[in-house]
Amino acid sequence: MTPRRLLPTLLAPCALLTLAALPLPLRAQAAPKRTPAAPTAQAAKLVQAADSDVVRGHLTFLADDLLEGRAPGTRGGELAAKYIAAQFIRLGLVPAGDSGTYYHRVPIVSLTPAPTLALGGRPLAFKKDFVLWSMRDEPEVRTAGELVFVGFGIVAPEYRWNDYAGTDVKGKTVVVLVNDPGFVDSTLFKGRTLTYYGRWTYKLEEAARQGAAAVLLVHTTETASYGWGTVVGSWTGPQVRVERPATSLVAAGWLTDSVATRLLSPVAPTLAGVMRKAVTRGFRAVPLATPATLAVTSTLRRSSTANVIARWPGRGAHADEAVLLGAHYDHLGISQPVDGDSIYNGAVDNASGTAAMLAAAEAFVRSGVRPGRSILFTAFGAEESGLLGSTALAARFPLPLARLAAVLNLDEMNLFGRTRDISALGLDQSTLGTVFERAAQAEGLRITVDREALANGSFFRSDHFPFARAGVPALSLGTGTDFVGRPAGWGKQQIDEYGEKRYHQPGDELLPWYSYGGAMQQLRTVLRTAVAVADAPTQPTWLQGSEFREAGEQRVAGK
Repeated sequence: MTPRRLLPTLLAPCALLTLAALPLPLRAQAAPKRTPAAPTAQAAKLVQAADSDVVRGHLTFLADDLLEGRAPGTRGGELAAKYIAAQFIRLGLVPAGDSGTYYHRVPIVSLTPAPTLALGGRPLAFKKDFVLWSMRDEPEVRTAGELVFVGFGIVAPEYRWNDYAGTDVKGKTVVVLVNDPGFVDSTLFKGRTLTYYGRWTYKLEEAARQGAAAVLLVHTTETASYGWGTVVGSWTGPQVRVERPATSLVAAGWLTDSVATRLLSPVAPTLAGVMRKAVTRGFRAVPLATPATLAVTSTLRRSSTANVIARWPGRGAHADEAVLLGAHYDHLGISQPVDGDSIYNGAVDNASGTAAMLAAAEAFVRSGVRPGRSILFTAFGAEESGLLGSTALAARFPLPLARLAAVLNLDEMNLFGRTRDISALGLDQSTLGTVFERAAQAEGLRITVDREALANGSFFRSDHFPFARAGVPALSLGTGTDFVGRPAGWGKQQIDEYGEKRYHQPGDELLPWYSYGGAMQQLRTVLRTAVAVADAPTQPTWLQGSEFREAGEQRVAGK
């Protein structure tokens, strides 16, 4: 999983089972003359075919030291991709990647920045006062000129909010607060539930739409939800991203709160005062008298990774539509040793999700369940580098996105034990939440809402999100906390301990005490959700008030 606090920093030969014939492509698949089984019967048959030993077998291999942490563009990452493709071949799934293969290639570029920044002619200290990186795939970028404070940098018609109203920022550097107005005033936006408008990624996207040349984000630990040390650790090393066309933005970065306080003193003497002014309706951008000079020299390295995609064709009037069931297979590779171990295996994150995705594919094949819509099984590459594989796939999808009904994302399975509850990110965003809740009830599970995840914007930080941003209803599976046979609080303790001691560390290995009962509860719930969506007469829709509703309407209209 991409870090909860922020986005990135950063085979043994398999025996293949030859099947007599592969299913026809989506458009060629004729609707059979038969009466389909009731959805509940379909689901029951499907979940009975799900096998914990299949999950365990795939997880054991993918989390092994042999794969060297599965980093993008490395031998271990390639081995993982080839293993997944081999499993798709074994199951007889239809290739859904480039040129009739299982691989959807993703060109990536890595830029290690060496920046300079001066405000009013006064140079600032890199890492101490600021971080800055290039927004162009070029070895050197620079810009100079006027600074404009644009508040939270948000244009949100559904909230009657436009921080850029009446202001031309073309070619200028904008100074932006992170988070959204609900952080300061709980009556605005969704209150303490972070919207996508609060994410730093959105700030850059909107600034580019407005024609700005650069963005300087104002850091506080409270508004960002992580400290300055995390900023330095994440944005001073290689910045890995998908190759892309140039926009107006040439650079982006962060300012410390102390530097930002001085810079924004014409607006208010304190950052708290600045924020209070920025949440006042009718706020207008403030030109700052201090000019800025920014430059970034970068060391470039180009490589590639791949998503691995296969299709289980549906049968019926909607067979040319699909439900995507995916998980990212990459992790952090070989890095800084901890207690002598330098291989970041990523067993939970996310060999477990990839193993469950492959087990889901096998359950469909074993059961023979063919729902009305096709199922696309997808292993995403380079999630830990900033959702690169899923971003590239959403931008160049094998089907028109209007025909992608939903995305179900498996990121970190529950290996701690069986629970009485289950959760997912995005339950409050679309009608998928109702479908998922019914599926959970069929498994005897109740829904737990993760309030902390809502507050810190976790919905925006895994591979379902690029599709949500493009208007496709999406969920990302979560773990319950009420564990069977354990005292109250045990589940949260285990999750916190994993986060503190093993998450994104070499200690995220396949531990001998892990069990598969909880993961199977999750997998069966996802399978029930997938078949319910695939058999429904209409696609899921975004709920009123979701920031993705407009994108969803445009997607369905084919715009």
